[in-house]
Amino acid sequence: MITVLPALSRRVFVLGALSLALLIAPQLQRPAAAQGETPVVFAAASLTNAFQDIGKAYKEKTGKDVTFSFAASSALAKQLEAGAPAGIFASADLKWMDYTDEKGLTLKATRVTPIGNSLVLIMPADKAKDVKIDKNFDFSAFIGPNGKISTGLTDSVPIGVYAKTALTNLGQWDKVKDRVVGAESVRAALALVERGEAAAGIVYSTDAAVAKNVKVVATFPADSHPPVEYPFEIVKGQDNAATKAFFEFLTGPEAKAIYAKYGFVAK
Repeated sequence: MITVLPALSRRVFVLGALSLALLIAPQLQRPAAAQGETPVVFAAASLTNAFQDIGKAYKEKTGKDVTFSFAASSALAKQLEAGAPAGIFASADLKWMDYTDEKGLTLKATRVTPIGNSLVLIMPADKAKDVKIDKNFDFSAFIGPNGKISTGLTDSVPIGVYAKTALTNLGQWDKVKDRVVGAESVRAALALVERGEAAAGIVYSTDAAVAKNVKVVATFPADSHPPVEYPFEIVKGQDNAATKAFFEFLTGPEAKAIYAKYGFVAK
């Protein structure tokens, strides 16, 4: 059985560590080492489909289960800081992995960065029109007088941080910042476009590929933002045999084939 835990919203954090503990599934109330053969993985929302498939492949190969919790990397890092138990942290950017390293929550010596992604502009499929993004592209005119652009929260969620950086480097941020809708994860930003509640969205190419009713209309220039990279690390104190085995599987040939299937780029 592959267990997927619901993502916790930003509002959870104001309740403190006690409330957090009550919201996490009972099997996570003990350190991973005490849970025997079930690694616990905190992973960026954009890894959802790939990691679920990897978990199934691991189960088929070893007979062992994996428990996942998917959310924005920023939210997961804060959960780790609040004491939420996990064995592996897979972030969608270097910033939040560096944060957990600095807090002594993860083991930097175990870091691997096996995959990357690209930043794309999407629209509802029935309104999509291909465009070319460069410094002459007018985002404000593109979305219309009342349109909104959805992405992640631009001060914390990796996709939002990448999006703000790209828009800034393209000279567009000041023109559209009041029309950017920040969501709590890339999947939440994607949903706004899927439902037609945003004229456009800035997401990862892999999320756009699994979405319904949206179309990629452009890819952001690679030099408009830092490379989209996914560092993985083992959580401090959780380097037990079960966790190490699955961590190694995450970069093995079966996992690499699944990453490629979903459009992640091997690093």
